[in-house]
Amino acid sequence: MKAYVLPLAVLFCLTLFTVQAQEKLKIILDADTANEVDDPYAIVRAFAEPTWEILALNATQWRTSQWSSDRSMEDGHRINQVLAAYLKPENTKILRGGHRRMYDWGDMALHSAATYNLIQEAHLQKKGEKLTVVALGALTNVASAVFIDPTISSKIKLYWLGSTYDFEKKVSKRTDFNCMMDPQAIELLLSSEVEMHILPVSEVNQMQSKFSDAKKHLAGKHPLGDYLVQHWFDHDDGGREVRILWDIALIEAMVHPEWVTEVKVDNFENKNVFLYKDIDKENFLNDCFTRIVAHLEKL
Repeated sequence: MKAYVLPLAVLFCLTLFTVQAQEKLKIILDADTANEVDDPYAIVRAFAEPTWEILALNATQWRTSQWSSDRSMEDGHRINQVLAAYLKPENTKILRGGHRRMYDWGDMALHSAATYNLIQEAHLQKKGEKLTVVALGALTNVASAVFIDPTISSKIKLYWLGSTYDFEKKVSKRTDFNCMMDPQAIELLLSSEVEMHILPVSEVNQMQSKFSDAKKHLAGKHPLGDYLVQHWFDHDDGGREVRILWDIALIEAMVHPEWVTEVKVDNFENKNVFLYKDIDKENFLNDCFTRIVAHLEKL
């Protein structure tokens, strides 16, 4: 009898491991990585999530910002490559996105490797399933993909940090940074059939973190941890002790829906829009650093 216990147990564990591996949520991550300090932190947090598989890390532009260069997408792509060198993802594509915002008329799309990969992955989805796209900046790449091939609208589930929303008055404004970097992109998606889960920036102001906390958690743990700590001050607007780690909030809201409230809204042409509110800042930040440190220990 005992001779069969171990093999059966081993078989069960192997089967469970296989099922768990197959059930990982496949993600396309789209980020304006060179824009703010929070982007690399959010990207590493996304790669540290054991339930996710990152199919692609795309660079998006933020060229219309007053402090941007003409190479904003390329600058972000360079940092994405640096992060990938530390993270060593096996199957993640590191792709360039559009170099500027969408055009105002005609062929409005920015044709890029990121956009066409997004179209390809959307079409690979099984019937009834959707491709999960997480966008941390301007929606240029996602909207360009939908403009080029509108048939993918029903095959995408988009999570995005952007816009502001007054939940009492039910009023939305689109004058925040991520919206203004590509107004055509957000308007196109808000009139599409894309399922959108939006974390308004007006809900994230409380996501303040101190440099001393980042240093305490990450310094000396791994070269990537040291890179993140140094990046806090090497950035163009470096030197600040306290920062809002905007993008981390979106990752945490997705992973931990129990720490945030999500409501469906119906005052957009797109009737598949959901908004996050009432985030749990303390749990978000603690979980972020805990997950990053745990992942660094495995690298």
